[in-house]
Amino acid sequence: MAAKRDYYEVLGVPRNASSEDIKKAFRKLAFQYHPDRNRDDGAPERFKEVNEAYEVLSDPDKRASYDRFGHSGAEGLFGRGFEGFDFGGFGDIFEAFFGGTSTSTRQRARRGDDLRYNISLTFEEAALGCEKQLDITRTEVCSTCHGTRSQPGSQPTRCNVCEGSGQVRRVQRSIFGQFINTSVCNQCHGEGKIITDPCKDCRGTGAQKRKRSISVKVPAGIDDGNGIRLTGEGDAGFRGGSAGNLYVVVSVKKHSTFSREGDDVMYELPVNFAQAALGTEVVVPTLHGDNKLKIPAGSQSGRVFRMKSWGIPHLRGRGNGDQLVVLRVVTPESLSREQRKLLEELGRSLDSK
Repeated sequence: MAAKRDYYEVLGVPRNASSEDIKKAFRKLAFQYHPDRNRDDGAPERFKEVNEAYEVLSDPDKRASYDRFGHSGAEGLFGRGFEGFDFGGFGDIFEAFFGGTSTSTRQRARRGDDLRYNISLTFEEAALGCEKQLDITRTEVCSTCHGTRSQPGSQPTRCNVCEGSGQVRRVQRSIFGQFINTSVCNQCHGEGKIITDPCKDCRGTGAQKRKRSISVKVPAGIDDGNGIRLTGEGDAGFRGGSAGNLYVVVSVKKHSTFSREGDDVMYELPVNFAQAALGTEVVVPTLHGDNKLKIPAGSQSGRVFRMKSWGIPHLRGRGNGDQLVVLRVVTPESLSREQRKLLEELGRSLDSK
């Protein structure tokens, strides 16, 4: 763990700095590094460090203990110090110290929620692509009031508590003196207006649940667990915010004869002993239609034949994977009298060599 920096160094003041100098330095640095003003990655930690330094050096007793014993003396006054400190408390300090409203208290447009939809595809649909219709239920802007929340023909009235500003300002005293604190109006919840005649269709919410049928194109080569993002097809936003997204998550059913390894298709080809020993030409099923394959004489069980570009299309790129044909020599479970006689003669012939 990195050692704590000297508090005077943190605020950029000498050890004999006056309380007014310390206060001015804190004002400048707190304004510079406040997370609502500074989006850099290190700003929150820097802001916390500045506040910790000021908390000690602005208090005469804590400062005296720090000057004498260093950080151990200051931490003895704090108990656990600043570990796990919630930045929410700094929002009020920032408002009281600098005036105005921090971004955490302002009412903003809110993006709609994302939705998830699961679809099941056959092996061929996932490999070659397809188009599916999805029946979803989502939140949409009310078609009657168009999101205003008021019954058509009526108008909201201005909030008499905040006088339409959406904010309530109050004067309070703190260690810095007298300051104005601004907070969201509890009456109108920051909107500055009151709905007196709510829309009857959406009951004043500005939104409704509706069922929709959406078409989605499934790209060739998609695999089990992959997802498709449909931008703006999720729930509607609030206060003018954009709609959320719809995420379609794919599950692929197992195939009776094919399996998948990346973009390659695995196929097990059963042949009899004579075909493997003498060689033959067979017709092999693929995703793209039947194709002929030559089996050389003396092929062993487990041998793999590669059919170039007869596999699954690459999801992000051109071309296809391959089809890998695994040879499996099948031993017959029952034989006729003639077949047994022929195999016995063959066995004696092979043993004599």
